[in-house]
Amino acid sequence: MRHVSVAAICLAVGCAVLSSGIAKAAEKRPNILFAVSDDQSYPHASAYGYRAIQTPAFDRVARAGVLFRNAFTPAPGCSPMRAAMLTGRNIWQIEHAGTHASSFSTKYEVYQDRLEAAGYHVGYTGKGWGPGNWNVSGRERNPAGPAYAKRKMDSPQGIGGNDYAANFADFLAARPADAPFSFWYGATEPHRAFSKGIGRKNGLDPELVDVPPFLPDVPEVRDDLLDYCFEIQWFDQHLARMLDLLEEAGELDNTLVIVTSDNGMAFPRAKANLYEYGIHMPLAVAWPARAPGGRVSDDLVNLIDLTATIYEATGVAPPQELPIAGSSLLGLLASKSDGIIQPARDAAFSGRERHSSVRFNSLGYPQRSIRTHQYLYIRNFRPERWPAGAPQAFDRVIYDEQGGIVESTLGREHGGYHDIDGCPTLSLLVERRDDPAIVKFLHLAVDRRPAEELFDIRKDPGCLTNLADDPGHAEAKQRLSERLLAYLRETGDPRVVDPDGGEVWETYPRYSPLRWFPAPDWAREHPERVPQQSWLEERRPRSGN
Repeated sequence: MRHVSVAAICLAVGCAVLSSGIAKAAEKRPNILFAVSDDQSYPHASAYGYRAIQTPAFDRVARAGVLFRNAFTPAPGCSPMRAAMLTGRNIWQIEHAGTHASSFSTKYEVYQDRLEAAGYHVGYTGKGWGPGNWNVSGRERNPAGPAYAKRKMDSPQGIGGNDYAANFADFLAARPADAPFSFWYGATEPHRAFSKGIGRKNGLDPELVDVPPFLPDVPEVRDDLLDYCFEIQWFDQHLARMLDLLEEAGELDNTLVIVTSDNGMAFPRAKANLYEYGIHMPLAVAWPARAPGGRVSDDLVNLIDLTATIYEATGVAPPQELPIAGSSLLGLLASKSDGIIQPARDAAFSGRERHSSVRFNSLGYPQRSIRTHQYLYIRNFRPERWPAGAPQAFDRVIYDEQGGIVESTLGREHGGYHDIDGCPTLSLLVERRDDPAIVKFLHLAVDRRPAEELFDIRKDPGCLTNLADDPGHAEAKQRLSERLLAYLRETGDPRVVDPDGGEVWETYPRYSPLRWFPAPDWAREHPERVPQQSWLEERRPRSGN
C-alpha cells in the first residue's frame, strides 16, 4: 500500500467512522496532537516530582487528563519504536521496520495515512520515522505524513534550529475548513549530542539531579544529566506554544493530546537496553471533551496502545489484513478512577534487534522482555555478543585489489561500545576504568550478559541485581519466561517461531554508515549465525546502503 493511493485506503477504511456517537456527522471528530521527545526516560518530568527539571507543558497535559506512571516503549531505539507506534504492531511484526536504520514496507499501514483517507489533515514536524530509508519500499513521503519544516529560529548552542511550534502554526493554517487534524510533533531533543554545560548556563542546579544507580555520582555525570534536562525543557517549551495555539483557536478541548518519548535517555545502560531506564517512558494524555482530568494511572501500558486509542477516538477503522497489536486506552481515559484502573493491563512487552553499527557484520543484539508490576524479565537470544557493541572497531583499513587487508588499525582499547551514544559519561567510564569506584559501572554497561535476566523492580529499579539464578525467584522466572514466550509465539516473533531462530533479522540492509569490526571468536565457531557474508567479504569495502 503506497501512501499516495488514498482511494485504495478509503475503500479499506470506508472513509467512515465507527458506528458510535462519534460517527454522527453532527458530532465533531477529535484532533490528534502526538508529541514525542527523542531519548527521554521516566521519571524525567516535573509532574513526576523530578526536581532538576521544569516541564510545565507536560504537567499541563497531565493535569488536564491522565498521568501514566507505568508506560513502556515497544523498543528502546527510535527507528523501530516509531515504526511500531505508527503501525500499532510489535517490532517483531513489521519485518525490516522493526530494526534500526532499515526500510519500512508499504504493506504495514500507518495511522496517519488511514486518518488522511478518512478526511483528516495530517502532517509532522521535526523527526518523523527514522533513521531509515522509507522511499526504497515505495513510499513517497515519511510515514509520519507531509513535512512542515520551513520555520527556523535562533536557538542555544547545540540545539537544532527547528521552530517546531511555528511549523505547527503553518500546519494549522493549511488545514481545510472544518477538517479534523492529526499532527506528529517529533523533537530531536534530548538526543545527543548535548552542548556541554548548557544546563548550568541556563540556571539548572546539579544538586537537584537524581543520579540513576547504574551511573557514578560524580560531578561530570551530574552535569551531563543536567544538560539532558535542559534539552527536555526545550522540547517542552515548543509543546507549550502548541497548546496555546490550540487554546486560542478553541480547539484544545476536542484535541487528544499525547506526550511521551520514543525510548530511554542516551546514557550507558539506558537507551538501546531493555532495562528500566531504556523502556520506561513518560506519558501524559488529555482529551478534555471526553476524559476527566487530574488523574493518575498505574496500569501497565505499551505505547502501541496509543495507536489503538487514536483509531478508536477518531472512529477510523484500523487495518484488518495485518491487525494492530495494541489495546485502546479510551476506556481508561474515560474513567473517573485513579491507580490501577484496568487490572487486566498487568504486563508490557518490549524488544530490540540492531541499534547502531557496532558488531561484526552489523549483527544486532536480539532481546525480548516482559515487564509486570513487580518484575522485569529479559531474554537475551545471543548472549555471546557484546550488548553495547564490540570493544574495538577498525579505525582504518587498506585493501588490496582482491579485497584482502593490507593494513588495519584498531581503535584504542575500549574504543567501541557504539550502541551507547558518545557522551561525557561514557568517556568518563572508559578513561577512569582503573578506578575501582568507576570501573564497576563500565562493567554494568558493556559486559556480556546471560541468556536470562530477572529484576525485582520494586526493590531494584536500577536493574543491578540479576535474580535469574536465585532459587527464591525460580517460580517467578519460569512463569514470566513462559508468558513471554507464549506472547511471542502468539504474535509470530521469528526469534521464537522460525526454525533458524530468527536469523532473518540479520539479513535486513542497513541504510546508514557502517563501521568495521574484526570477526569475534564466537563467529568463527558458529558460522551458521553469520548468514550475510563470509569473513573475507566482511572485510571488503561496501557502501552504507
